[in-house]
Amino acid sequence: MASNDGSLVKEAIMLLDKLSEGKQCLDDFIEDAAKDLQNMDAQHKKFILDVVSGCTEHKKLLDVVVNVFYGQNGRWLSRGDRSQFVIICYLITFVLDDIGLQRFSNIVKSQDIKKMHTFLNFFFTHLTTWIQEEWNNIYDAACVEEQWIGPLLRWRPNIDILMDQLALKMSCGNQVKKIPIKTTKPQEFCLTKPKPRPLPMPELIPQQEKCKPVPNSTYRAPKEMQIIKEIKQENHQKTKELLNEANMTQFRCGNPQKSERTRRVMFQIQKDLDSKLQFNSFQPSEPPSSNKTKNCPVKLNGAAILRQRALRNRKEEEELQRVERLTEGEGEDSSFVQWQKNMREMDLHEELAKIEQRRLEGRISHKEAAIARINIMESNQKASQLKKEETAQLMREYAEKRLQEEKELRDLVQQVAEGHKNSKMAKEKLHKFKQSIVREVSEQSQALLRQALEEAQAELSRKFQTILEIRAIESLPHIRVKYFDDTETAGHELLGEMSIVELKLRLAHLKEVEQTEQQKKREHILEVTHKKKELLLEEVELNNLHMRAMAQAAAIRKEKERKASVDLQQKVAQDKRVLAMQKKLEEKKQEQRRLEQIKSSKAKTAEKTTEQAGTRDKKTMTAEEICESMVKNLEQLIQRAF
Repeated sequence: MASNDGSLVKEAIMLLDKLSEGKQCLDDFIEDAAKDLQNMDAQHKKFILDVVSGCTEHKKLLDVVVNVFYGQNGRWLSRGDRSQFVIICYLITFVLDDIGLQRFSNIVKSQDIKKMHTFLNFFFTHLTTWIQEEWNNIYDAACVEEQWIGPLLRWRPNIDILMDQLALKMSCGNQVKKIPIKTTKPQEFCLTKPKPRPLPMPELIPQQEKCKPVPNSTYRAPKEMQIIKEIKQENHQKTKELLNEANMTQFRCGNPQKSERTRRVMFQIQKDLDSKLQFNSFQPSEPPSSNKTKNCPVKLNGAAILRQRALRNRKEEEELQRVERLTEGEGEDSSFVQWQKNMREMDLHEELAKIEQRRLEGRISHKEAAIARINIMESNQKASQLKKEETAQLMREYAEKRLQEEKELRDLVQQVAEGHKNSKMAKEKLHKFKQSIVREVSEQSQALLRQALEEAQAELSRKFQTILEIRAIESLPHIRVKYFDDTETAGHELLGEMSIVELKLRLAHLKEVEQTEQQKKREHILEVTHKKKELLLEEVELNNLHMRAMAQAAAIRKEKERKASVDLQQKVAQDKRVLAMQKKLEEKKQEQRRLEQIKSSKAKTAEKTTEQAGTRDKKTMTAEEICESMVKNLEQLIQRAF
């Protein structure tokens, strides 16, 4: 694990050196580095890229520490190790909480022990003195204390233990070690290897010819079954009709005649049901008239009429109170109302002038945008013309390349066609052998199918005969006779026991009593409603008179308001600011017309030049036509060969 972390840090040092040497953007450099490290594990790649981007982002803070460290110990340190100290400073300051002490120890031990011990000792010795002061000059003091100085002081005891371990290794590493003697290793001769033999062309796998499909008549039921099913349904329907007829006629003598009223009620019920079932019959309503009047009559209900009466009474009381106040000597507020009206007119005039000014400014900006669009279109046309010339040159080069490829492919197709001639004879022999086998199999299958069909028809005829016999037995009617007398009691010996006739008579008597009571109630209700209608009609007449008077007053007031609005519009139209904006709008319109005329004249000249160029280019074939002809020739060659 330690060696793995050390290799990741070395890779990050190399990338940071490349970034400091070149003048490439950080995002582009990270993308290029990610492409180079695509074979690496995702976590390792993310660690390397995060370290490089973090060192670049916090370059000011890291340079403060590393520059002073090189100023004090630069005599025995190399400038090539600067990226190494920058990365170690970044890891201990910003990433120590994320990677942990164990992984950081492995990274430090994988580097030069003496250099790491010197740098860590220097960093933690001056952390709370001038390093913190320099960082406070770059960032806020509270942020520096909370984000970086505090966590580093919490890690200080663990870092001291790591520094002691590094010092112990340095003391042990000063002992003289015996250098192992390098032994010579033999190397193989660099001989040219023979080329592998090319694989032979694979033989085509012979494909079997498709057999004829099974006819549809094999899975289709015979017509006799359908005929039997229809006859069965007809017989079943006939037996149902006979049974219904017998059940309806067997108790004819016991059923009493229905009364005239009962027959009318039944006829009305049947008629209502039939009318509900007539879905397709409809009577279209007439289209609404287009000449609608504003004063269309509205039918008011009782509550609306009473509400109008209450409103009319309230207005009359207010008017009487106003007249009483005037008679007592109280003054009117007409002067205040006139002042308020004048101020509102002034505010409205100012607001309308601003609205007209904004509208004219919008039209001016629209014209300016149109002029800018015309200029942009001219620049785009020039760029597109240059792009077309470049594409034409590339297409000509592409056509020449395709001609060369077509020649090579034609030679290859001829070689392949010669190899296929020998395989045609073998295909014909195999085809004849398969045809003989298929012929024998089809004859045997036809004989078996014929035998199975005969057996199935015999079985069906036997089942059909037994079914006919069963249906004939079931179609015989069952006669059930039971006589009933509605004048007799049931014989249960109860106190309130009665016959059906007596029950009907009692129910009819109760119904007549209930109808008389309902008739009395109905007459009382009609009398009350008649009185109420007369009262409402009187109120409606009074309301109409009041509404006509109010409408006349509103018409006079509306005419006055219309005249005031016309005068206000005239004042707005004569405003100086509006007149200046209109003049500016006319100037923009004239400029737009001038640019459009220039554009149309340029278009006409361009059309003339394109026509002249078209007459010259008709003699030469375009690059696209050459490519299409090459593809067609290649397809024809392949079809001839196969």
